[in-house]
Amino acid sequence: MKNVSLKIDDSIFGETEKILSRIKKPRNRYINEAIDYYNRLQRRLFLEQRLKMESELVMNDSMTVLKEFEEIDYVD
Repeated sequence: MKNVSLKIDDSIFGETEKILSRIKKPRNRYINEAIDYYNRLQRRLFLEQRLKMESELVMNDSMTVLKEFEEIDYVD
């Protein structure tokens, strides 16, 4: 494990202490779980952005292909 020193806003610290007293969980465990949760959230947001970008690229290509098909003169 790594040791980390951090500064927490007084209001956040106070709220955290109130919650910890009710859930009976060590502060260190609570902060580790919070960071893990936030990391997972950020990974999902990165993935969402990437999927949107790739979707737009595919959409543009699909529209180009569709337009080309529409321009083909079909002979019976």
